Amino acid sequence: MTTNPTHFYTQEKLALETALASLKKTLSLISVFRLAIFIASSIGIYFFIGNGLIATVIGFVGFVIFAILLVKNSKLQSTKEMLLAKIKINTIELAALEGNFKDLKDGSEFIDPHHFYSNDIDLFGKGSFFQYSNRTATQEGAKAYATILTANTINDITEKQKAIIELAGEAKWRQHFSAIASLVDVKLSAKSILNSIKNYETVLPNFFGNLVKVFSAVSIVLIALVSFNILPFSAIVIWFFMGLFISGSQLKKTNTIYAISGNAKEIFKQYYQLLAAIEEHTFAAKILVKKQEEIQSEKEKASTVFQKFSRILDSFDQRNNIVIAIFGNALFLWDIQNAVKVENWISQYKHTAENWFDVISFFDAQNTLANFSFNHPAFVLPTISNEKRVLDVEQLGHPLLNSSKRIDNDFAIDQEQFFIITGANMAGKSTFLRSLSLTILMANIGLPVCAKKVTYSPIKLITSMRTSDSLADDESYFYSELKRLKFIVDQIASEPYFIILDEILKGTNSKDKAIGSKKFIEKLNKSNSTGIIATHDVSLCVLEEEYTTIKNYYFDAQIKDDELYFDYTLKKGVCTNMNASFLLTKMEII
Repeated sequence: MTTNPTHFYTQEKLALETALASLKKTLSLISVFRLAIFIASSIGIYFFIGNGLIATVIGFVGFVIFAILLVKNSKLQSTKEMLLAKIKINTIELAALEGNFKDLKDGSEFIDPHHFYSNDIDLFGKGSFFQYSNRTATQEGAKAYATILTANTINDITEKQKAIIELAGEAKWRQHFSAIASLVDVKLSAKSILNSIKNYETVLPNFFGNLVKVFSAVSIVLIALVSFNILPFSAIVIWFFMGLFISGSQLKKTNTIYAISGNAKEIFKQYYQLLAAIEEHTFAAKILVKKQEEIQSEKEKASTVFQKFSRILDSFDQRNNIVIAIFGNALFLWDIQNAVKVENWISQYKHTAENWFDVISFFDAQNTLANFSFNHPAFVLPTISNEKRVLDVEQLGHPLLNSSKRIDNDFAIDQEQFFIITGANMAGKSTFLRSLSLTILMANIGLPVCAKKVTYSPIKLITSMRTSDSLADDESYFYSELKRLKFIVDQIASEPYFIILDEILKGTNSKDKAIGSKKFIEKLNKSNSTGIIATHDVSLCVLEEEYTTIKNYYFDAQIKDDELYFDYTLKKGVCTNMNASFLLTKMEII
């Protein structure tokens, strides 16, 4: 049974808000109890100050209860943060389903004008497919998702589909994972931290590992001997300053190690929970299982290894406590002890950790794909085939357009066919080209597509729909376009592509453009590729008469009652109705 995403998010948000309200009441009660325990203990100690034993018992019991309440409060505060994060997730999803996604990260940093297709189809930037679909909660997850979108690979599509379908059905698990990831608040990226760990070279001498153990043991023995008056107090004083001297001699090195560990503390604190979420879940899809196995290859679980490191970092952070800074270093070489533990962990896991971070990024990106699938139950997964027909689509539409206003089209094309599409301005050519491009992209990465039915023989995508001049590179518009066409020719020489072109050779005169365009289409037609060329130049449509592999289609516009009317429907043939002159007159430009 298909889940209605709006209903799911609404109900989930309501349940989370109810749980949050109850939790806030509990936190308030705990605050009241803490205050009451403090007051009661203080009064009890005051009244029994003359009886040392009773006063001590009251103070000890009060301290224990107060500490338990503090621990309980800390855990509930963490739960509160998780609830707030999940409420935010569901709020974002409800807004996105209404078309309000323009405040989400748009992935502008991934824009690449030279990519095979990303710049032409608005994959990144304001109002882009990335902004609409991306729900990654980590920087590395966003990069992993951008890599998936731009990889242009056609392998294992069926397995990709299975992974997305499986995770799409695990909405609560996905939200839990994303909520944990969203709570990571770090100044440096995971990549920077990993680079620091990978390139780290041990600075403390090897014998310090044993030294801190022996020194700490001697300190405990001396404290006991001095307490029982077996040794004079001066013995512990001498030992105290000896410890400070040893700690001080390594201060520069321990400060360096602390700087590295300080940057890593928050990210490891959250990432071990993410690894635990992956480890504890049962997956069926091969792709997911394989990634899960990558964090289960060590003797210990990856989450346990990360958690231990997180605790080491928390312990090291106690050096900022004045009592620990003085007495901890003097009697137990606290800084050196923790620095040794950090170095030992890095030495053992610095190469493995990178792979574990990659697994977290992978699931972050996969959750985004699954979330998109979950949010679009009406979209369909393409049936993958190896037939001559590259694409056969019923009711193809653009995934970002409102379904109530969107005009869908049927479309079918065979291998090594080329369609020339003509049409009036604003008739729907560009939208259709971008819809088709996104359909191929989404099919290749395993996503359901905006259509009623799709049969697809996988093929890589390459486009030229948006070329610009470059003042920085001293390039004219025409030269930039020629470079793009050369790039396409070079790529299709080695393997077939689905080529989508929109109004090529715009930077030259009409006659030269017609001649050049005709020869270029003939060259494409001789390749093993398939594609579509949209143009206003109807003279190119004569190619259908010369080549059986070239077909003409069009979008047209009708003028009714002195108004333009568009049906945005793809039709077979050549467009005869153009509207530039009409629009110039209508807008009183001429």
